[in-house]
Amino acid sequence: MDETPTSRMLSWARNSTIYRLERRMMTEKQLFDAIAKKSKQKFEDISETQVKALADFAVKFAYELKVLDDVAFAEISTRSAVRSGKSKKAIAFKLASKGIDGETVVAAVEEVDDLHSAVIFARKRGFGPFRRGDLDEKRKSKELSAFARNGFSFAVGRRVFDMEREDAEELLQSASAFGGSMLIEMAGGNR
Repeated sequence: MDETPTSRMLSWARNSTIYRLERRMMTEKQLFDAIAKKSKQKFEDISETQVKALADFAVKFAYELKVLDDVAFAEISTRSAVRSGKSKKAIAFKLASKGIDGETVVAAVEEVDDLHSAVIFARKRGFGPFRRGDLDEKRKSKELSAFARNGFSFAVGRRVFDMEREDAEELLQSASAFGGSMLIEMAGGNR
């Protein structure tokens, strides 16, 4: 049996790649896995070698079109996660689970400021300086545990927990969750 994908299979892989990448940004691993999974459903007598060849073809095709870029995916995902109040640790875990290589993950989260992200997280959850109710031991434990569960260190969680509301709002207005070079890049100064 010939292990080379047929022209019909390759045509399907090309069209499926375009379809998927028009709808959302994907990592190389996500595209590879999606094409591999779908090809097994689409073609009854497909061999594992053909499945791998189709997935490799789809990834190569996406790179040729310049629509697949794990570095850009990591940067965009990191910015979005920071705006949502995610910790550096949580962002790194999410990127790694999507198949981004270690060096790219480290570079993407390198300049993330966990204190800034923790204040955003506290604002979203009504914790620390944004607390509306009275503080008792149960509430204190709940808030500090939530910081820990979301990947913030105890020191960062405690610092935000103890902040005054004015200080927290000032930090959100004056600082960015990224270091200086990321600010320049985001402003379009590094094109």
